Amino acid sequence: CMRWKIFKSALIKFFYIFRGFRDKTVMNKRVGILIICCLYLSACQMKKTDLSEASVIRDFDEIVADGKLKVLIAYSATSYFLYRGQTMGYEYDLLKRLAKELNLELELKVSRNLDEMLDELKNGNVDLVAHGLAVTQERKKVVAFSNYLYLTKQVLVQRKPDNWRKLTVDDIKEAMIQDPIELIGDTVSVRKNSSYLKRLLNLSKEIGGNIYIDSLEGSLSTDEIIKQVVDKKIKYTVADGNLARINASHNPILDVSIPVSFSQRISWAVRKNSPVLLEAINTWIEEEKKSSDYYVIYNKYFENKRSFRRRAKSKFYSLNKNQISPYDKLIKEHAKELGWDWRLLASLVYQESQFQPNDTSWAGAKGLMQMMPSTAKALGVKDRENPEESLRGGAAYLEQLYGNFDQVKDSVQRIKFAMASYNCGYQHVRDAQNLAEVRGLDKYTWDSNVDKMILGLSDPKNYNHDIVQYGYVRGVETYDYVTEIFNRYTLYSTLVN
Repeated sequence: CMRWKIFKSALIKFFYIFRGFRDKTVMNKRVGILIICCLYLSACQMKKTDLSEASVIRDFDEIVADGKLKVLIAYSATSYFLYRGQTMGYEYDLLKRLAKELNLELELKVSRNLDEMLDELKNGNVDLVAHGLAVTQERKKVVAFSNYLYLTKQVLVQRKPDNWRKLTVDDIKEAMIQDPIELIGDTVSVRKNSSYLKRLLNLSKEIGGNIYIDSLEGSLSTDEIIKQVVDKKIKYTVADGNLARINASHNPILDVSIPVSFSQRISWAVRKNSPVLLEAINTWIEEEKKSSDYYVIYNKYFENKRSFRRRAKSKFYSLNKNQISPYDKLIKEHAKELGWDWRLLASLVYQESQFQPNDTSWAGAKGLMQMMPSTAKALGVKDRENPEESLRGGAAYLEQLYGNFDQVKDSVQRIKFAMASYNCGYQHVRDAQNLAEVRGLDKYTWDSNVDKMILGLSDPKNYNHDIVQYGYVRGVETYDYVTEIFNRYTLYSTLVN
């Protein structure tokens, strides 16, 4: 059974690799994956115990068939967060690139307990844990690690004296831990089941004295624990050096100069019975490391201290407050009139203008809701750059468009029709509906029906059809418009209450 499983995986991967690729560089990147598949097929020497450790078998072939890469990610100041309406983060940026490379939809699940991440993976709830996991022998018994993303050391996080600015460097050092051996008999607070806790246990043995460990809940992120040191709720903690340094840039009261470990590899994790997925990820990582973008992304989140401080001080930073934009209050008012979740309307506004009230498109659309002059005039909007007027007019127009689709009974589908009309025009959407009916599709369902015909309206055989009255439309823009708004809405719902 397992030989067939690996054989099928190799075949499906074979077709994935070679379909439609003519570029030699792209082709060569995938040849390695195929070779590994063949090696797995010919050898078939995996231990049964390795394959039975996880409760499900979902390797690359099942993921490709599903079309979704399911990933567990941590909500933190570096991995995944929302800033001024834009979803950001080190892991998030890399995952978008990985999903694009593998031609898969990215489905994110936010971990609410970092101690249970590997259990979520083993139970089959996700395919990949994209978190800064230190590679340890104990963890390697449970999961398979990708090639490392970066190297770091664990460091002690401690407070400087309250009056440190008035003290000499020697006086500051004298008031703090300068060598891990000085932790004997003291207490350090870390998440239970974390690599930090394991390191402290080993450190106690190495220095020949007991370090007392205060075990914290797995729901606390490393950033939150570091903040507890700042607030004097705990005395010490341990963190990866890059995370500690970026937090210390915002909180100069912190000292993160004392290492407590050697260099460690930081990686992502998959189930042990997903070898083809692992090889696909490893091939991608090695190719990414050859590009400058890979290092730009790392520097953006771990080295750019000024950017971090700016985010940390902003009220539009999701780790501070439940705010998306400066216009949340207005958006909530008009979303209530529409009967929409305000975060959905906020996602549309971001799609239109990135919350820039003075934004002007090449076509002459202007303002938060990117209204054309004729539409604004019809809706009584005198100043399109005025946020209140723009939102009022845009919401009124959306309500009008929503009313045009009263035969669409599903409210979500109806909203998608209204959004599509807002983007490309109501008449083009009606053309797509009529074309859907001719092609045997459901004219009252957007997903996998009318959206296909919107895409089709850029093809002469479709826009020249007798049923089509308003001709060509660049349907991919409208298709992406609706898809991106709803994808962003999903992220907003995850990160903002």
